[in-house]
Amino acid sequence: MATFQYIAKDSEGNETRGQIEAADRNSAIAAVRAQGLLPTAMGEVRSSAAAPAQAKSKAKPKKAPAPAASSGDKKKRGLNMEINIKLPKFLQGKIKTKVLTQFTRQLATLVNAGLPLMRSIDVLKRQVKDQQMCEALDGISETISAGGTFSEALTAYPKIFDNLYVNMVKAGEAGGVLEVVLGRLAEFAEKADKIKNKVKGAMIYPIVVLFAAVGITAFLLITVIPKFQDVFKDMMGGQPLPPVTEFVIQASQYVQKDGLKVLAIVVGAYVLMKMAAKTSKGAYIFDVIKLKMPVIGTLVQRTAISRFTRTLGTLLSSGVPILQSLVIVRDTSGNLVISKAIQSVHDAVKEGEGVTQPLSQCWVFPPMVVSMVEVGEETGALAEMLTRIADTYDDEVDNAVAGMTAAIEPALIIFLAGIVGTIVIAMFLPMIKIISSVSGGSGGM
Repeated sequence: MATFQYIAKDSEGNETRGQIEAADRNSAIAAVRAQGLLPTAMGEVRSSAAAPAQAKSKAKPKKAPAPAASSGDKKKRGLNMEINIKLPKFLQGKIKTKVLTQFTRQLATLVNAGLPLMRSIDVLKRQVKDQQMCEALDGISETISAGGTFSEALTAYPKIFDNLYVNMVKAGEAGGVLEVVLGRLAEFAEKADKIKNKVKGAMIYPIVVLFAAVGITAFLLITVIPKFQDVFKDMMGGQPLPPVTEFVIQASQYVQKDGLKVLAIVVGAYVLMKMAAKTSKGAYIFDVIKLKMPVIGTLVQRTAISRFTRTLGTLLSSGVPILQSLVIVRDTSGNLVISKAIQSVHDAVKEGEGVTQPLSQCWVFPPMVVSMVEVGEETGALAEMLTRIADTYDDEVDNAVAGMTAAIEPALIIFLAGIVGTIVIAMFLPMIKIISSVSGGSGGM
């Protein structure tokens, strides 16, 4: 039998602390619940068997004081201090999703294996190499040691653990199923990161080709075309150039003369767009544009629906109340159009209505999604239905990304070939005319 220290709440919400003996952690949770209490934190009390040993050690003669550190040791210690200098917080970047996901998955495995939470965190602390995560784990350990709950400790690090993470952990503590919730969190983060990486990966090739096209075109217009222009001026003898050649030469002159102005205008427009996107009205307009753009809009819509349904389904299945879940999903949706729709759902549910009606009034959600949510509400399996919708839309995002990549690659190649081909043809047409005139003149002689 082991002794467990617990923090629990009674039916009126009052917090109670105490100790209980049980065979394992799950048995301790069950025993606390049998008393009509809801456990929010549970940890094994370490044995005090080491006390006699400490008493014996006091009776032993004192050891001689350690020799003073030599100058060489001081230099080494100073070197270590220089190596271990920590970056200030404003220079620390955002923690990688992979680090958080790996920590969550490993913590879920250790807790599920029966290891106490504090012991699990200590084990993972030795393995984590990320500086921010190490500092966070130190602070979390101190908070829990002082009697705080795991979720309370997480709230001190909002840049690492967002509202979704904290509230799911809080629900897992309240229900005594922390290991299950941590597993769901890890799975959720892995799937979300997978979709995000697929979309990013699909955009790499088009961006590279587009930059190549702009670079090659600028090189030809600034460096190559002026040399051909001088040749044509000397050899054409005042004859008119073909329209295509004239257009390319004028474009070259414009880029040489006003290229920097155009670049400044483009950069200025980008900065203004970024500034406008930081305002609430501007951000909403940009989010509407993203959803209504041809081809890309469909991908953005499916990604947003997948994120909304998976997040809400994960929260509900973890025991988070629906109103609290809707607030979390609203704040983490990543799209103001979706956020506005979720706020309507929240207001309707607060008034005692269902989820389906306000969802059907938002054009972002297709009828199929609304119908599946309605079925989930009627059958009492809303969380499972939302997860199914998310899985379906994840597959559709995969297919959309593959189709978009397959369509963009040849289109960009044709676009690049068209630009370079037009410039080449524009330069060769006068050359052909010059060669023809030279050949005709020599034949007459």
